[in-house]
Amino acid sequence: MPHPALRLGVNIDHVATVRNARGGATPDPVRAARLAEEAGADGITAHLREDRRHIADADIEGLMGALRVPLNFEMAATDEMQAIALRHRPHAVCLVPERREERTTEGGLDVAGDAARLADFIAPLRDAGCRVSLFIAADRDQIAAAHRVGAEVVELHTGAYCDAHAEGRTGDRDAELARITEMAMVADGLGLEVHAGHGLTYDTVAPVAALPEVRELNIGHFLIGEAIFRGLGPAIAEMRRRMDAARG
Repeated sequence: MPHPALRLGVNIDHVATVRNARGGATPDPVRAARLAEEAGADGITAHLREDRRHIADADIEGLMGALRVPLNFEMAATDEMQAIALRHRPHAVCLVPERREERTTEGGLDVAGDAARLADFIAPLRDAGCRVSLFIAADRDQIAAAHRVGAEVVELHTGAYCDAHAEGRTGDRDAELARITEMAMVADGLGLEVHAGHGLTYDTVAPVAALPEVRELNIGHFLIGEAIFRGLGPAIAEMRRRMDAARG
C-alpha cells in the first residue's frame, strides 16, 4: 500500500528576520509565501512572536489575504495571540512554547503540566474552525495529554535528532529517530494527525519523511538559507523531491 501523501509546510519567518535587520519593506514575507506556493509548498507557516522579532501583525494580515494554500499560524498560548487568531481564523493554529531570550523555539510545549489551561484555551479556537496543533517532544505523556486537551494535531519536535546528526553523534541521532518513530505510531493510534519539524535539512529529512504516520513536515530556516545560494523555488523543489523519494 502506498503511504499517504506527505505535505510540505514552508516557514517564512526568516524572510521577515532579514527584512527587520535593516527595516523597511523588503524582503517581503508575503512575496516569499507566494513563491513557495508556486514551488510546491502545501502550506505556509508563520510564527507571530510576542516580541515581533520577525513576523509582524501586518504580515499575518497580508498572508491571510494572499494565500491560496492554508496558513499555519504558530503562536504562544496567550490571550493576545488567541484574540489575533480568532480575528483572522487561519486554517491551523500551532501552539508553541516561547521565551524572550531564546533564539528559536527550544523544545516542546509542556501539555501534561498545563493541561487544564490549554484545554480551555483550545476550545474557542476549535469552535472558530481552526485546526489546533501542539508542538511537542516525542514523549508518550505529552502525546496523551495533547489528545486529552482536544488538539487535533501534534507536531513532533525533530530538533534533537537534527542536532545530533549535525554534530556527528550517530548513536544519539539514531536513538532520537527511534523515539520519533515510536511516538508517531502512538499519536496516530490515538487518532491524532502527526506532523514533524524543526531543524530538518536535505541530509536529515528522508528518515522522517519515510514514516507513514507523518502527514506533514514544516521546514523554514534551512530553506530560507539555501535560497541564498540556489533561489527559493529551487530550494523548495529539491526538498519536495527528497521528501517524495523517501515516501516511495
